[in-house]
Amino acid sequence: MNERLEDDVNNAARHHPGSLREAIARRAAFVREPHPKGVAKPPLQLMLAELRSLYRGHKQEQAVQPAVHPMPVMLLPGFGAHPKRMKPMADALKAAGHHVYEWGLGFNFGPSADNFAFLMRRVGAISLGHKAPVALVGWSLGGLFAREIARREPDMVAKVITMGTPFSGDPRANNAWRAYQVVTGHSVDEPPIECDFSVKPPVPTIALWSPRDGIVAPRAACGWPEERDRAIPVRCSHLDFSNAPRVIAEVLRQLDAED
Repeated sequence: MNERLEDDVNNAARHHPGSLREAIARRAAFVREPHPKGVAKPPLQLMLAELRSLYRGHKQEQAVQPAVHPMPVMLLPGFGAHPKRMKPMADALKAAGHHVYEWGLGFNFGPSADNFAFLMRRVGAISLGHKAPVALVGWSLGGLFAREIARREPDMVAKVITMGTPFSGDPRANNAWRAYQVVTGHSVDEPPIECDFSVKPPVPTIALWSPRDGIVAPRAACGWPEERDRAIPVRCSHLDFSNAPRVIAEVLRQLDAED
């Protein structure tokens, strides 16, 4: 049981026994929800292939070239992931000359009003410290945080790069929505912050997506033209977005791109 879910259950048990039963019943109902008809998700064989990514390491295959436009960059991990999973990308961006920051929240167990407010303050502080807007690079769920921060505070954000982020279409167009609901305790239709993830932020917005993604449907991560500025296909698994050399190389290219 993850720390956030354990705290939720323990607090409910101590202070509101009835609430504990309600929390368990709500999560059990989430598990039983059927996948909606007509909503695409990656096939089972691609999802099973994701397991190999948990045990496969990556090495940077080529020297990193100096960045044309060094800038502050924040990396936001995917659902259930720790920032350490993105260390190869962080190291490559630092080697190129970028000023790289973790998101500061440890494991990503979903949004809350408090952690989103923390991120808004953190991005603002980094931008103020550098006297420059921050590039936000978000993997999967981390990309949803990035898009919403940029939508609300575009002056603080230089650009947004999402990697396998399900910002377009039905929020159940993936193989992770039930797990997300069980861990967070809320429906994918009712996030605890007011947001509209399909609305393109008023900053350059680049979506990296993969036809080999076993977690998020490619169309959901690619989006439609009005929802992002560019969509770049990268052939990798969903879990490899965090550290695959070809993904890191593309992120470096997009950070240097003139938008």
